[in-house]
Amino acid sequence: MSARVFLVLILFMSFTLPVFAQNDIPFLTVKTDDSHYDEGDTIVISGQVATVITETPIILQVWFEGNMIDVAQFFPAQDGSYSHTIIAERPSWKNEGEYLIRASHGEGNLAETSLEFTPKKEFLEINDSYEVQIPNGGTFDVEYTIRGGTVKDMTLIPDDYTLEIDIEAPDEGTISIKLPRESIDAYKPNGEDEIFIVLLDNVQFPYKETETNDKSRLITINFEEGTTIIEVIGTFIVPEFGVFATIVLFLSMITIIGITKSKFACKI
Repeated sequence: MSARVFLVLILFMSFTLPVFAQNDIPFLTVKTDDSHYDEGDTIVISGQVATVITETPIILQVWFEGNMIDVAQFFPAQDGSYSHTIIAERPSWKNEGEYLIRASHGEGNLAETSLEFTPKKEFLEINDSYEVQIPNGGTFDVEYTIRGGTVKDMTLIPDDYTLEIDIEAPDEGTISIKLPRESIDAYKPNGEDEIFIVLLDNVQFPYKETETNDKSRLITINFEEGTTIIEVIGTFIVPEFGVFATIVLFLSMITIIGITKSKFACKI
């Protein structure tokens, strides 16, 4: 190969290789830190500009089904990087589906990405009371307020000092339960109030006691989506005919029998 041909090849490679490399690098990029977001989540949008255009901001737009729901503009850093955060909340973010994120820097320089968004389901707050059956007879009412689910059943388990609440929870939510002290309570040996143990699907969770008086205790429990059973465990449960009531009833029966026999003996 002659020196002239070799020189031509070297010059050709020196001009063409950088062009190919530059074509592989996009002028502008955009991405999010996740592909799916729920209502209330923070969306971090970031990207890179290959060449910063002086005094030209990045325009960031969010679109849903052809409608622009959010827009922002800011300048990239000196190295061409940029980042912006958006909170996915109402009123702009309210429809479930795919959202388009579009970034631009200068005329004709566009980059796009998309994400999925799920709003929180709207649930009405239910105020009601449930008639709880006492195993040995009788009932008592438990007032409750629930949001994010529905109460299916309440069962008293005297041996475990437990009120078991079956719920259907298609979303996370809260339930407030007013516990009548005469039916279920938790107290220390000195008579002071003790905390209840609250289990959600056999896992202990904290709760808040928002109202207390000599008649009842109101506790509020947060539950997760899919929760099915809430157990409230105290130290005292009173069936209508508990041990003490049974003793009293037995003594009363003996007294009545004794009086009856005495009257019968006097007549003879």
